[in-house]
Amino acid sequence: MRSSFIIAEMACSHDGSVELAEKIIDGAIEAGANAIQFQIWRHQDMVVPSHPDVDLLRKLELSHAQWEKLTEYVRKKAPGMEIIACVYDSASGEFAHEIGVNAFKIHTADLSNPLLLRKIAEFGKRIDLSVGSSTFEEISDAISWIGEEGDPKIWLMYGKQLFPTEVADAEILQAVTLAEAFELPVGYQDHSDADSDEAFSLPIAARGAGLWIQEKHVTHDRAKKGADHQAALNPDEFKRFVESIRTIDAALGDGRPHPFSEAEKKYRKYSKKSLVSSHSIEKGHLLEESDLLSLRAESSGIPPSQIKRILGRTASRPIEPFSVIQMDDLE
Repeated sequence: MRSSFIIAEMACSHDGSVELAEKIIDGAIEAGANAIQFQIWRHQDMVVPSHPDVDLLRKLELSHAQWEKLTEYVRKKAPGMEIIACVYDSASGEFAHEIGVNAFKIHTADLSNPLLLRKIAEFGKRIDLSVGSSTFEEISDAISWIGEEGDPKIWLMYGKQLFPTEVADAEILQAVTLAEAFELPVGYQDHSDADSDEAFSLPIAARGAGLWIQEKHVTHDRAKKGADHQAALNPDEFKRFVESIRTIDAALGDGRPHPFSEAEKKYRKYSKKSLVSSHSIEKGHLLEESDLLSLRAESSGIPPSQIKRILGRTASRPIEPFSVIQMDDLE
């Protein structure tokens, strides 16, 4: 079982401020996330001019110079942290490639956008395909379009695009089905209400189901109720989230048998039953099943599973009641 790969999804929680973005990045680094995810876009490539969100998008949009500054900020403070760029247009993809992001995220809005998928595939970097609220056919088509331009690594990112997502809508096992159907790594994007217990328990359940890629929204201060705040954890909460996932990693192990630890050996000696005499047995007596009991004792002897080895054998000495039978007690 491999360790979890945890993605801190900043989305638009920076509210258009580089300073707040840096605060979010600091929280992701402090928590020990493997990656920080930026959303790099231009508002004119997101919506038509008459769209009701156009003014909000203008307010939230960061310039290329600001994204360069944030990229350098991450590299300076956490050289080993991946930077993932979620892009919505080819120009933003080109820019993200130029500043050296490690991987790309394609939002579910663009899963059926072959022009963007083919363009991003040209860069040869891992592509995280968000597949929430999509059909198997749409996912299959997206994978095919990417394959036309090369062979980049693909992760499927599953999570209902509902903010917040109700428990009954999470359907975590669908992600397991996707992994089996497409034979690709599948990650879990949690969009539970960040004020609920489910914001922690559902990702833990997903990890227990084998989903080792985890994406979680993080913000600077959820109480401000800024952009993308509903499912976003505060930095201290995000740290607790990462710790909980790492704990599950440790508990799951690697799935392979290992030698018993000293504590397990001690437990086995205490717990496992041995064959003991049910009464006094005279020297020369042929052992029968009625002569034996399966009981815990202070020392280990012959396990009950090996009773056939000693039935019909002759006692080589007198044996006291409730004595642990050893092979040298028999002829």
